[in-house]
Amino acid sequence: MPSPERAPSDDAFAYAIWRVVPSVERGEAVNVGVVVFCRRRRFLKALVQVDEQRLRALAPDLDVAAVAQHLDGLVRVADGDPSAGAIATMDQSDRFGFLTATSSTIVQASPIHTGFCDDPEATLQRLFRRLVA
Repeated sequence: MPSPERAPSDDAFAYAIWRVVPSVERGEAVNVGVVVFCRRRRFLKALVQVDEQRLRALAPDLDVAAVAQHLDGLVRVADGDPSAGAIATMDQSDRFGFLTATSSTIVQASPIHTGFCDDPEATLQRLFRRLVA
């Protein structure tokens, strides 16, 4: 997690956790990804990991392949991959807004959290290990 003290080399960043919520009525979720945005460093990247066994424990009939495909599309949007559609060609700030928008679909983003870091890639890796992997 980000250090509570800010070093002079640190820049603000924001992140959200992606969760799979197979049944909105039950409210159960599995963390499957993290997306990090650091405007000053021009950094927007996401990592995902689908734990099929955990998802099947919550929803035996869930189409895990479709969920994984959807998450892959979100990662490609974060990367700015033009094959992911028009949203992927927008600027990073707009893409982050899209990737963290409130949704009632099976894949949902957490509220946005903020912090300071000097290495957004290392921060992404740390958050991913702690919150998803």
